[in-house]
Amino acid sequence: MHISEGILPLTTLGAGYAISALGVGVGLRKIRNDEMVRTAMLSSAFFVASLIHIPLGPTNIHLVLNGFVGLLAGWSCFIAIGIALLLQALLFQFGGITTLGINTLIMSLPAIICFLFFSPLLSSKKIPVVMTGFLCGFTSVFLSALLLSLSLATTGESFFPAARLVFAANTPLMLIDGLITALALQFIMKVKPEMLLS
Repeated sequence: MHISEGILPLTTLGAGYAISALGVGVGLRKIRNDEMVRTAMLSSAFFVASLIHIPLGPTNIHLVLNGFVGLLAGWSCFIAIGIALLLQALLFQFGGITTLGINTLIMSLPAIICFLFFSPLLSSKKIPVVMTGFLCGFTSVFLSALLLSLSLATTGESFFPAARLVFAANTPLMLIDGLITALALQFIMKVKPEMLLS
């Protein structure tokens, strides 16, 4: 879900940088010393997961796992995802420097929304961990695809068909990401539950 350079208007790019900078600032204020290693590992997981691209029509899809990163990192997800996207832009030309802000926003805002909504569900144990994980993974990709489509729509009517197609192409990924997040959370809950409940 990387937006390439030269597509979006400057207002969209500027808004992406401004909101992402705000999220990174909150993340830097809230991160504790003992959370830095976890944040780095989640950044690495996000980096690797989104490297495998599967072509689908005029676009391609890849694992996102931003809901998973959000649940485990909280507000630090802006830091983890931002660093991973910066490295992808520099090393592999995925996205770009001018689109780094909007790409970070597209991935991180759904991650923090999922953290705020699903983290209390994990703590309360009102619904099974597997169901919480699936809903978290599904919702994060749904929201990211929606933000991506809305960002493309800001370029004008000529991009409306592309925006709808990109959203539709990511529908299978919503299910896949939900399943993988569910399995990952179930595993963590068995071996190290304090990662989720701290």
